[in-house]
Amino acid sequence: MDTNARRYLATFLACALAALAVVSAVNYHVDPYLLHQWDSPLLQRLRPTTEKLSVWSKTYAVARYRPAIVYIGNSRTEMGLPTSSMRTLFDGKSVFNSAVSGASIGEAIRLAEHAATVSHVDTMVWGIDAPSFSLELGSAGVEPGLTDPAPAFFARRALLNIKRGLTVDMTQDSWRILSGTYDGVCLSSLALYGQRDESCLTSRNRVWVGTARAFKPRLQEFGDGLGPTAPALQAFDASVGKLCRGGTRLRLYINPTHALTLDALYWRGKWDAMEAWQRDLAQMAGRYRRLGCDVRLVDFSGFNSITSEPIPQVTGARAMRYYWEASHYRDNVGRFILARLFGGPEQPPADFGVELTERGIAAHQAAMRAARERYHAQHAEETAYLRHVLTLPREPQ
Repeated sequence: MDTNARRYLATFLACALAALAVVSAVNYHVDPYLLHQWDSPLLQRLRPTTEKLSVWSKTYAVARYRPAIVYIGNSRTEMGLPTSSMRTLFDGKSVFNSAVSGASIGEAIRLAEHAATVSHVDTMVWGIDAPSFSLELGSAGVEPGLTDPAPAFFARRALLNIKRGLTVDMTQDSWRILSGTYDGVCLSSLALYGQRDESCLTSRNRVWVGTARAFKPRLQEFGDGLGPTAPALQAFDASVGKLCRGGTRLRLYINPTHALTLDALYWRGKWDAMEAWQRDLAQMAGRYRRLGCDVRLVDFSGFNSITSEPIPQVTGARAMRYYWEASHYRDNVGRFILARLFGGPEQPPADFGVELTERGIAAHQAAMRAARERYHAQHAEETAYLRHVLTLPREPQ
């Protein structure tokens, strides 16, 4: 290679590296996905309804905020458990909703242990459900490095964020922000201490919550879930043990999805597996309590006065009181959950929330089976609708 060619190649490489450095620096500064923000003015910037890279922003924020009370789970917990005005319930301690949409139990375990590593977590509130109780990779996007332990966490995250700044999608969204075409309609969950902004869920651009048409895909999704699996239970057991040994108070709860979702497990032939899962969880909680851990397991699912709310296909109503659709509950239900777990001014219905213990699990499951049969008799139209939905092919999301 002659001198001119080498000079040309060196110039080209230098210009390319300079361009990449500029792009990464601009993306890092604009930070369209709030990858490295906490308590900054950027949290008040309106954004589209779909929150990209939520797990990136939350893992960073929880490390900066270092909350004493942490919520863990999937989108049901993220949407349903409120953070605002909850400090009074927890004696003024800081609260953060670290749940992320699409998280399998394996991903939730990583987020829980990350929170316990970067902060002194006094209490962890963990929402679970049978279909997502597997170690299969969910859609949360918990990538390697996002949950690496301290003390070098922030240095590693800075490198990851710079690398992420070289991607096309981030560059496009930075340009949309700079040009004023970002189409922002709601706040980031970080602005609400991790809970999803209700405006994201009620926006016209959001097509899968808040309407009757959302019931079909959500019921199919729940009925077709891969969990619960034995490896997931083993991993969950080990994680609960680690958190217990660290002195964290644990409140585990089974999500109060609509009664039709639990019924979907019955019609899919998964009821027995769900009951075995509940028994295993009750035994696990009892074992750790005997070792001195402050852990409780409460079941909010089933066929109770909250979960059996009539659906839009029957009532013709445009919205429900307690649910966005079959799978996701509103934060008024979340307040009932927290009241049952911790007390406070809210008064949940008497039939909402049953603690699962080794002694009481058999009676609880017998009562749930009887309630299921009553539901079929008293809600024949809804039961027929569910059975029809489960015969239909899944639509691409």
